[in-house]
Amino acid sequence: MKCLKSWELAAETATGVTLRLEGRHLLQICVLEPTLFRVSLQKDGAWRLGRTWTVAPGGDAPWAGRDRQDLSGFSCPSPKVTTTSDEICIATETLRLRVLTPLQMIWEARIDGEWHCFAKDRATGGIHLGLRDHAHAHFLSRTAGEAVFGLGEKTGPLNRAGKRYEMRNLDAMGYDAERTDPLYKHVPFTLTRTETAGCWSIFYDNLASCWFDLGNELDNYHAPYRAYRAEDGDLDFYMSWAPELLDLVKRQEQLTGGTAFPPRWSLGYSGSTMSYTDAPDAQAQLEGFLDQIEAHQIPCDSFQMSSGYTSIGAKRYVFNWNDDKMPDPEGMAAKFADKGIHLIANIKPCLLQDHPRYGEVADAGLFLRASPEADANCGPERSVFWDDEGSHLDFTNAATVDWWKSNVTTALLGRGIGSTWNDNNEYEIWDRHAQCAGFGDSIDIALMRPVMPILMTRASAEAQQAHAPDTRPYLISRSGAPGLQRYAQTWSGDNRTDWKTLRWNQRMGLGMSLSGFYNIGHDVGGFSGPRPEPELFLRWVQNGIFHPRFTIHSWNDDATVNEPWMYPEVADLIRDAIRLRYQLLPYLYTCLWQAAQQSEPMLRPLFLDFGQDPEAWSESDSFLLGRDLLVATVLDKGAETRSVYLPRHPGGWWDFQTGLWHDGGQWLDLPVEPATIPLFVRGGAVIPMGLGAARATPDAETARVLALFPAMGHDQGTSFLFEDDGSTKDGAWCLTHLELTSDDEAIRLTTRSEGPGRPVIPEADIILPAGERRTLLTETRIPL
Repeated sequence: MKCLKSWELAAETATGVTLRLEGRHLLQICVLEPTLFRVSLQKDGAWRLGRTWTVAPGGDAPWAGRDRQDLSGFSCPSPKVTTTSDEICIATETLRLRVLTPLQMIWEARIDGEWHCFAKDRATGGIHLGLRDHAHAHFLSRTAGEAVFGLGEKTGPLNRAGKRYEMRNLDAMGYDAERTDPLYKHVPFTLTRTETAGCWSIFYDNLASCWFDLGNELDNYHAPYRAYRAEDGDLDFYMSWAPELLDLVKRQEQLTGGTAFPPRWSLGYSGSTMSYTDAPDAQAQLEGFLDQIEAHQIPCDSFQMSSGYTSIGAKRYVFNWNDDKMPDPEGMAAKFADKGIHLIANIKPCLLQDHPRYGEVADAGLFLRASPEADANCGPERSVFWDDEGSHLDFTNAATVDWWKSNVTTALLGRGIGSTWNDNNEYEIWDRHAQCAGFGDSIDIALMRPVMPILMTRASAEAQQAHAPDTRPYLISRSGAPGLQRYAQTWSGDNRTDWKTLRWNQRMGLGMSLSGFYNIGHDVGGFSGPRPEPELFLRWVQNGIFHPRFTIHSWNDDATVNEPWMYPEVADLIRDAIRLRYQLLPYLYTCLWQAAQQSEPMLRPLFLDFGQDPEAWSESDSFLLGRDLLVATVLDKGAETRSVYLPRHPGGWWDFQTGLWHDGGQWLDLPVEPATIPLFVRGGAVIPMGLGAARATPDAETARVLALFPAMGHDQGTSFLFEDDGSTKDGAWCLTHLELTSDDEAIRLTTRSEGPGRPVIPEADIILPAGERRTLLTETRIPL
């Protein structure tokens, strides 16, 4: 690659400037928002891929992709542009970019009336570009003490500084949750906290495989630096600044299209295992699950059917039904529906070479095409897939999308299975020049591998929406890139059963949340490897109940199944933990609504809300669920104590279980036993809860509880309760404001509601912590 150094002003534009580099390449600088700039490089004045599927400020991108020149959805304020003989400056009131000679970009933010540098290119060469290909690199200076977060689904510490990571979608079954890289998702986005100049983020809108080196690499000829390197595609990045990290997290989620709002039942316990559908009597095994949850009185809302229902022999064939193992899928679905349990079916985007319908699909041209180098006839690409070879469906072909929707509808939805689990969609195609139809303009698969699972999931979503137009759909997808969250929930893939997986999966989930993926979870109990011992299984369930996706899923080496009742000695405690999740569903559902409507992350590292507390930035085994619940479950084998840090907060923290109040800014050493689930509530919060629910639908709750956790001393704050019927698209809703005021003598709760609907349960019991002794006053304001 060549280091680009020389530049000249080619044109001033309404949104910024265009520079000509080395006399041949174009560098466009656009001001999209007062604190959001975009920088894009066109080699020889042309895009390598002139479309994007990840950027969607309006909420979605066209099926064929959004034109990279499209600036709709941004306010595009007019910047101030000034030039000298060797520098050009593009500025808003808050953010400015100075381009120096030789080419170097310096980014500055206005803080207290003064400009402060928060990021800059490496002085010894910031942008490199391939001469014979489209490989490229971007080098930034690295400063001591900077903390780097993001990159989505990555193992290891939340602070990525000093590490090296690869973006290449991979089916990493049984991965090491502390060290394995790469994994399933492609998220080229980082957030950086500086010590003196606020926080900044950079999102590289490129779907080709790439690498991030955040301080692992050293070179004697350069000052400390960090690097982004891509094997193909365009250098097209979004640079944003904010005083606080939370603003950048929300901006990234909005930039990539926001978060889907699935039905309320998706927050309930979801059962799953490979073993049931792999068994010769798969239908009996699945129906037996209904008997077991009833016998053990386990609340449950859904079951995720693994792919064994599609088997012929030992292999799996998407949309095929094994009639011997599953003689009456419609009858089975009806039994689940009678119990209020939703079925979710596993589907895969690759047809094995001996699939009964392979010839039909090949003749219709629905697969990706092999490159001429790989196949002189340019027939369907062939890749290793599930113990054989197969060909991947091309979701940039409108005919493929129609075929997929039709089969989702007839094979699943028409049989009573209402939701899809879009799995094994990493598109591990070795032929990097295999051709995608590109909706009429062919594209190498290497340029858009991570968008295929997004389009696959979108096709499934549209089929579900067409089948049940008044209902909000629920989907899961394992692989993808930014934008996937517009359609589906996701999870951390096929983890391995181990104590350390419990700890490091928790941090992996926080990394995804910081990167704009809010609705996430993990396979509770571990998917592959040995079955979890009783203590590990219990602790995993106690942790899993606080994640948006709560699914116990397994494919144990010894063919056992992870089920809530698998160990009688801890079954009662597991039932108690699951029931606690159901009690918290009103709070969880409100958090889900806030994620979809207000871009608020559901899972939050402590520093996201308490960044002024230096201790909150340390690597932590605790996290926040919403703004108000601090989760510190036990993660160590044989633990007798659990150290918990309570961030500095003037209202202090309440122990949810004991009702004891604690000052913020201190460590607690809590004694723990098997039943212990350390959980704290921010002083000043109201936690809405429900009682009596065996399902996650609002009508299943028999009573509403408002648990008040007032601040000590003088304080005023507002919590929320969002309610609707739990599933209807654009249905009537009600948002109740729970205003809690306290002083040294009394506590006052004032409630008021807005929206076309009414509270699902019109009356609520109000409870206070056991240690609270002040007078309680209540008031309800009737909306005009």
